Amino acid sequence: MIQVEHVTKAYGPKRLFEDVTVAFTPGRRYGLTGPNGAGKSTFLKILAGDEEADHGQVARPRRVGVLRQDHFRFDERRIIDTVVMGNGPLWAALQEKDQLLARPEIDEAAGVRLGELETLIAEEDGYGAESAAAELLQGLGIPDAVHAQPLRTLAGGAKLRVLLAQALFGKPQALLLDEPTNHLDLDSIQWLTAFLRAYEGTLVVISHDRHFLNEVCTHVADIDYETIILYPGNYDDMVLAKAQVRSRVEAENADKQKKIAQLQDFVARFHAGTRASQVQSRIKQIEKLQLAELRRSNIQRPYVRFEQKRPSGKIALDVRGLSKAYGDLRVLRDVTFSVARGEKVAIVGRNGIGKTTLVKCLTSELPRDAGEVTWGYEASVGVLAQDHRQTIPDGTTVAGWLHALDPRAGNEEIRGLLGRMLFSGEEGLKPTEALSGGEAVRLLFAKLMLTKDNVLVLDEPTNHLDLESITALAEAVQRFEGTVLYVTHDRGLIDVATRIFSLGQDGFLDFRGTYAELVEKHGEAAARAR
Repeated sequence: MIQVEHVTKAYGPKRLFEDVTVAFTPGRRYGLTGPNGAGKSTFLKILAGDEEADHGQVARPRRVGVLRQDHFRFDERRIIDTVVMGNGPLWAALQEKDQLLARPEIDEAAGVRLGELETLIAEEDGYGAESAAAELLQGLGIPDAVHAQPLRTLAGGAKLRVLLAQALFGKPQALLLDEPTNHLDLDSIQWLTAFLRAYEGTLVVISHDRHFLNEVCTHVADIDYETIILYPGNYDDMVLAKAQVRSRVEAENADKQKKIAQLQDFVARFHAGTRASQVQSRIKQIEKLQLAELRRSNIQRPYVRFEQKRPSGKIALDVRGLSKAYGDLRVLRDVTFSVARGEKVAIVGRNGIGKTTLVKCLTSELPRDAGEVTWGYEASVGVLAQDHRQTIPDGTTVAGWLHALDPRAGNEEIRGLLGRMLFSGEEGLKPTEALSGGEAVRLLFAKLMLTKDNVLVLDEPTNHLDLESITALAEAVQRFEGTVLYVTHDRGLIDVATRIFSLGQDGFLDFRGTYAELVEKHGEAAARAR
C-alpha cells in the first residue's frame, strides 16, 4: 500500500494540491488524471520519493518500480545494465565495488568497505542479478542477442519493455508509471494494456490516452480543486460521476436560492408590520439555507472548431505510384489512392513503418522517389507537423504570430481564437519560446482555425495534449466539413475516421470503413500488425 497523509505542494503562489490524504491499495490500478499543469507528474515524483512535499508524508513499500517520463535517460547504457539499475541500492553497491577493486592497492579501510558491500550485494541477490534481468527481458520479448547492446539501438516499443523490466526488477510491490504510452504504436499499447491488467501489486499510472485508461484502470485519482479525489471505475466512469456530483450541487443551490428569494420577499413585505414573529422565523430559515460551495474546477476544455473558407473539389487528393526509400530501406512502394472531399482518413501502423514519411511526401516536405501527388481543385492544405514546436518561430508572441499569419485579422478575432484555445487575458502576450508542448499544439490549432483550410494534414496532433484537449480535437475532426488525413496512435481519435490507411510489412492497405470494422474483418492482431 502507498499511504499519503496531509501532503501539500506548491510552486511559488501556485498551489497544486493541499492537505491530501489518500491510500493506494494493492490489487487496484489507479489512473492519475488532471489537466496539463495540475501536478500529476509532481505527485507521482512525491509518491516515488524523487521529490519532497512541502508538508505531509508518504509511506511506501520497500520496493517500488518507477517508469519516468524521460524514455531516453538510459540510451547509452547496456540493456542488461538498464534493467539491473531498477534496484538502486544494488546498482550503487555493484558500482562502488568495481571502483574499489580497480584501485592499484586496497588498504584496510577499502577492505572493510568491500566486506560491507559484499553483504549488501548478497542481501539484494546481486550475484544472480544479470540472470534475473535476462529472464525478465526474455519474458517481455527482448531476445538474449541484444542484451549487451546500448538501449538506444531499440525502437520505441521495445525500449519501453526494457524500461518496464527495469521498473519490475526486484519484484516491486507498487508500480508508478508516467506516460507509458508516449511514442508507442497500437501494437505496443495493446501489449502494455494486457501486461498491466495482469499486474497484482499497486499501480498508479499517468496517461493522456483515454482508451488506455478505460481499459486498464479500476479506479481514478483525479487532481482537481487543489486536492485528489478517488473515484471507482475507469476514466469515463469518473467523468460521469464528477458531472453528476456537480449537477446535483448546482440543482440544490438553485432550489435554495429560489427558497431564499421567497423568504426574503416575505421579510421585505412584512418587516414593519404585525407579523414580527413570522418575519424572525423567516430570517432564521434564510440563515440556515447555506449554499454549498461550488469551487471552480481546474478542468478546462478548449473549443476547437475547424472551418473552411470554401470547399475543395470533389477529389481533394489524388496519389499515383508514390514510392520512397532511404538507401536500401524501401518505406513506400507504389502507393496509389484518391481521397474524396469530406473524408476523415486515419493513417496507422507500427512505429518506424513510414507514416510520417507518407505525410511529408504528400506535403512536399520530402522529395518523392517516384509517383505523383495532386491536390484537388481549390484545395487549401493546412499542416500540423509532428515536431510541433519547430513550426512556431521564436522572438514573437502568441498573438503576434497569429497576426503575422493573417495581418487582416482584427484584434478581437485573434483574442477570440486564443481564448477558445485557453490563452486568456495577458497570455496572448506570452513569448513563443516559452510555450509548453501542450500550449504549442493549441496555438497551432488556433492557426488552423484562422487560416480556415479545407484540407487538414495532422501528424501526431495529440502529442503533449491532455485528455480534455484530445476529446475536443476528436469532436472537431468529426464535425469538420472538409477533408482530414491524420497520423495518430490515440484510439479515440482513430475511431473518428471514416477510412483507414494501414502501413505494414506487407505494404499499404486502403480500408474504406472505420477502425472497428477493420478489426472485425481482419482481427485485432492483424489490424495492428499492418
